[in-house]
Amino acid sequence: MTKKLSPGQEAIMRQFSAHIEAEIAGDLDTTLATMTDDPHLNNIPTLIGGEGAEGVRRFYSGLIPTGKFFPADLEMVSVSQTIDEDQLVDEIIFKFTHTSEVGWMLPNIAPTGKRVEIPLVVIVGFDQGKVTHEHIYWDQASVLVQVGLLDKGLLPVNGIETGEKMDHLRKRLKHTK
Repeated sequence: MTKKLSPGQEAIMRQFSAHIEAEIAGDLDTTLATMTDDPHLNNIPTLIGGEGAEGVRRFYSGLIPTGKFFPADLEMVSVSQTIDEDQLVDEIIFKFTHTSEVGWMLPNIAPTGKRVEIPLVVIVGFDQGKVTHEHIYWDQASVLVQVGLLDKGLLPVNGIETGEKMDHLRKRLKHTK
């Protein structure tokens, strides 16, 4: 059973969808137009992002035009969403093949051609219908195992199994509803 969203929640969902679509399209001006005048972004594991309008513009301009933002075969599988009137929490499985540099997740790491499937959580704030911030969390050790830069036999970390486990649980959740 899907819960009915309020008009404010629906507006947040539309704005966030427009924001993501603009990022994927590499449209810097439209991406920034979905945000407030003083936004911030923080990719927690890498500390890459920006603060304030100019900082966020620098972050995006360094990644979007170079194709380093999203990989070509990107798939984002929704696990869950929690939304209120001024914040969205999106839990996804982020899947891609590392065929190009992904500057915010794997900065300065040459493409390895390896498959990556990682649970990722995005916390997005809104003010008057525009994005105020994005805080993005994922297990960087698992990503490094998957691209071959960290040996999971040496540390208590996992690789693609983290994405597979979350996908299994996502399917189980859908099956029980």
